Amino acid sequence: MKRIGLPALIILFFIMAFMPVGASNNKLQWHSFNEGLAKAKKDKKMVLIDFYTDWCGYCKKMDAETYSNDKIIQYLNSKYVLVKINPEKSGDLKYKGTDYSLSSFTRSLGINGYPSTLFMEYDEELVTLVPGYIQTGEFLNIIEFLGERHYKTMKYEEFLKTKKS
Repeated sequence: MKRIGLPALIILFFIMAFMPVGASNNKLQWHSFNEGLAKAKKDKKMVLIDFYTDWCGYCKKMDAETYSNDKIIQYLNSKYVLVKINPEKSGDLKYKGTDYSLSSFTRSLGINGYPSTLFMEYDEELVTLVPGYIQTGEFLNIIEFLGERHYKTMKYEEFLKTKKS
């Protein structure tokens, strides 16, 4: 058996010491709808649902720019359970005791453009729907406003003013 020299051990130690703990900290973990709702209830976290399609250019841009931002990844992983729904795919979900296809659930929410981002409390109560592409800075403000439950005590505009001061 070959022995590892002291310099190699020191290098290995530093690599291990400064590696991020768990891959989930560097990447968003997406769930199916029902799996996500169950996890949100268990963890008492808000739910973010990304409605997208395969052909949607702004959906791809939001994945590549907004959802890949390190601050957004860190915040979402700590405060939210994430769900992706493509209403053009087959599949079913259950919401408040009713079975829906992915497309009928999407239509029931009034979503007719992509991307659309739905925010929901862990008890399945809808909070808000934000249609369209959201740039990184604005998205960070939105997820902090909702994730800290500021929406219960102030308007979004007030929240933005408190962030600037």
